[in-house]
Amino acid sequence: MPRTAVVALGGNAIIRAGQAGTHTEQAANARSMAQAICELRDAGWVVVVVHGNGPQVGNLSIQQHGAAEEVPALPLFVQGAMTQGQLGTLLVLALHEVVSEAPPAVVAMVTHVVVDGEDPAFGEPTKPIGPFFEKDEAERLAAERGWTVVEDSGRGYRQIVASPAPRRILEIGAVRSLVDQGMIVITCGGGGVPVVEDAGGYRGVDGVIDKDLTARLVATELGAEALVLITDIDRVALDFGTDRQRPILDMGVDEAQGHHDDGQFPPGSMGPKMAAAIDFVRHGGQAAVITDVAHVRASLDPTDGGEAGTRILAAHSPIGAVL
Repeated sequence: MPRTAVVALGGNAIIRAGQAGTHTEQAANARSMAQAICELRDAGWVVVVVHGNGPQVGNLSIQQHGAAEEVPALPLFVQGAMTQGQLGTLLVLALHEVVSEAPPAVVAMVTHVVVDGEDPAFGEPTKPIGPFFEKDEAERLAAERGWTVVEDSGRGYRQIVASPAPRRILEIGAVRSLVDQGMIVITCGGGGVPVVEDAGGYRGVDGVIDKDLTARLVATELGAEALVLITDIDRVALDFGTDRQRPILDMGVDEAQGHHDDGQFPPGSMGPKMAAAIDFVRHGGQAAVITDVAHVRASLDPTDGGEAGTRILAAHSPIGAVL
């Protein structure tokens, strides 16, 4: 039976540090992501892709505001749907370039994710979006546009928005059907368009759902064997940034939970990824991996240089024993 891996790509992987975010830059970065997906597929995995959209939806929001006198600005949740199409197109076209089969079986879906309208996150924004600003400029924009801004990882100030927890994926049945056909499915872009149940249906709400938490939900719903959370480092480290820093290859889920509870993984960086990894394994997943794009296949396949990535397992054992 083919194995299924859900791969979570950050929006920052498509607009990298120091880049302006031009279409040419994003398309080139998408090809790097597509190559990693292709390598997994060639190794026998069925691949489902969930991507972030923090930089892109923030940039789109600025464009919407700047042209509001000529064209009415759209709500943030609609902008989230727009960036699902934008990034889905980049990844689909990149996959057409690199996947060996012709034509590749790949589809991008606009996907909606149900959240709780009473989620405390709506009153406590935490999700950074858009570009970085100097402090004075960020404070000016916050005053003019009603933004909440915070300093982000020493790189400058960014707007932050609500990030409610994902509860249910409206299109999960369609995703499952496409996966069962062996297709590469790009779904829940930007964590999914956030919606709440309303009389007679659903309505969109403004926010940006954490894509790693949504990827965990997708992986659990599909019964995937692996969840791969891509970041900009090849392996997680304990005591990061200190003279005691040490990389971790394998962790049992209880060990990972203990380090998480001890504050080893800050909420603004590795925390959400580790929380998603732990939840996936606790919900029956075989292995969650945190690594960079260059080591995706190696982190899952011990016969192909498997000493890469950080793997969270149900028990502390070699990955070859579970996958």
